[in-house]
Amino acid sequence: MGVPADTARYSVIMPHAFLSSRLGGILGIKVSLLEEFGVRLISYDLPGFGESDPHPNRNLNSSALDMSHLADSVGVKGKFWVLGYSSGSLHAWASLKYIPDKVAGVAMLAPFVNPYEVSMTKEEMSRTWENWTRRRKLLYYLARRFPKFLSYFYSRTFLSGKHGQIDKWLSLSLAKKDKDLVETSAFEELWHRDVEESVRQGNLKPFVEEAVLQVTNWGFSLTDLQLQRKCPRKGILPWLQFMDWTTQCFPSMTDYVARILPNAIVHRLPEEGHFSYFSLCDECHRNVFSTLFGSPQGPVDNVDNTLTEEDGEEGLVQAESTSERDAS
Repeated sequence: MGVPADTARYSVIMPHAFLSSRLGGILGIKVSLLEEFGVRLISYDLPGFGESDPHPNRNLNSSALDMSHLADSVGVKGKFWVLGYSSGSLHAWASLKYIPDKVAGVAMLAPFVNPYEVSMTKEEMSRTWENWTRRRKLLYYLARRFPKFLSYFYSRTFLSGKHGQIDKWLSLSLAKKDKDLVETSAFEELWHRDVEESVRQGNLKPFVEEAVLQVTNWGFSLTDLQLQRKCPRKGILPWLQFMDWTTQCFPSMTDYVARILPNAIVHRLPEEGHFSYFSLCDECHRNVFSTLFGSPQGPVDNVDNTLTEEDGEEGLVQAESTSERDAS
């Protein structure tokens, strides 16, 4: 989506969140905006979701390698950017760990951090858990301890063959902005299409596997990651920014990330909900790309595509924190 491969100024790969698919992407993003910034937005299905084949033994290392292979197969030249939204940021974290030489920068919007992360202080962990719904707490606990029981819940919600309320299916407590948004026909249409595609195989296992990945040992700690604060260059560490909203969901995660990754650039948007800044908001989408890439410069001539990794002097890689995940 966006500009063709040979004229892309920035290639942005976007792993989707739980109960989503390649069709989700950035809900309501305008092709004209992508063209204005010279962005090629690449979304794909995680294993077992949508049209993707299952991969029962997958982990975050294989997830990062999938991203790298995808970039090669669709003709991405040079480094690419990774955009992680909600629990899709799980795979964005993996890209920073396992394929940093392929990544120019990472942006996370309403990102997810393992709530059992051992480098959290007791206070950070307590504040992370205290505002979640009982159902969300239960589902995280089951995913970590008794994942087989997740099938019971999933088969009665999004794999029941019926449409349901997004806050119930994802065990969310919605802010007012989110409530207003999810009740619109435009959001409902896109949401139902995305969910239907996500579950098209009717297979419980990929959803259980994804939930387990979220809350079990990732194979690395966020403290292992190395980042730079200035714009990415060849052979230098990738960049990270955090755009922080939905404090009701992950109230302490922004402070946690800022503490352990001081080079991550954190943007706080406390008035926004989990969906309101990301979905069907032209101004928000423009702000995100402006923060990342600076003033829009359009596509590049097909002479030189190295701008994918070097053209972000004004851009900041924006990884947002404090929201919420979708393990439900």
